[in-house]
Amino acid sequence: MNSLRQWVGSILFTLYLFMSLPLYASWILLMAPFSNRKQSMRVAVAWADSVLYMLRKLCRLDYEVEGKHFLQENTIVLMKHSSAWETIAQWVIFPEQTWVIKRELMWAPFLGWALTVFQPIAINRRAGRSAVEQVLEQGRVRLDEGLWVIIFPEGTRVPRGDSRPYGLSGALLATSCERPIIPVAHNAGDFWPRRGWLKHPGTVRVVVGAPIASVNRSPRDINEDVRSWIESTLMEITEPHIPE
Repeated sequence: MNSLRQWVGSILFTLYLFMSLPLYASWILLMAPFSNRKQSMRVAVAWADSVLYMLRKLCRLDYEVEGKHFLQENTIVLMKHSSAWETIAQWVIFPEQTWVIKRELMWAPFLGWALTVFQPIAINRRAGRSAVEQVLEQGRVRLDEGLWVIIFPEGTRVPRGDSRPYGLSGALLATSCERPIIPVAHNAGDFWPRRGWLKHPGTVRVVVGAPIASVNRSPRDINEDVRSWIESTLMEITEPHIPE
């Protein structure tokens, strides 16, 4: 019975997710010519709040954030990417923000159209050095504008229990701007698996780490510190009883 309830809740939640996105995206697009970025961000946060609310009510999946006091002056966030959950929750957890994303997302109906309002750093992941230069150039501008720059260093969603090499663009941006990096680990992949319809009940733990300094340090050393902290923290918060 519990399994059936979870499946029904997961399906209803997914329907809400796909139906609400065009509505809120259209709202953002319609108000964009008459509003500023902060006002558009409030609409996006309202959408994310509504999705997390429905996730809690329909799937019994909540979340908690540890270490949010480290989010003071805007800087660079490097975060684990193992689920679709964090792409929604980041709107609520972090202050006014932008993101390094793959440019293909900008072509998605409604989602991509609305994202243009927030001026993400949309890169061609196959472009190599030019993609990194784009992150450095546009990232510096976004930081100067007072935004947080959020990067998934592995570049794509990674299945639960796996890890991929961490890209250097976040560490390079940090050293070029002499800004610290905030590492973030979470176990959303335990409850909302990559490409999984079924959402498991429980509480996603999001752990915001202490700032990692970048001044007078090599990007590779910084990157290794970030990777080591995220992966070791993830091992501590992983839920072993969640079925695969």
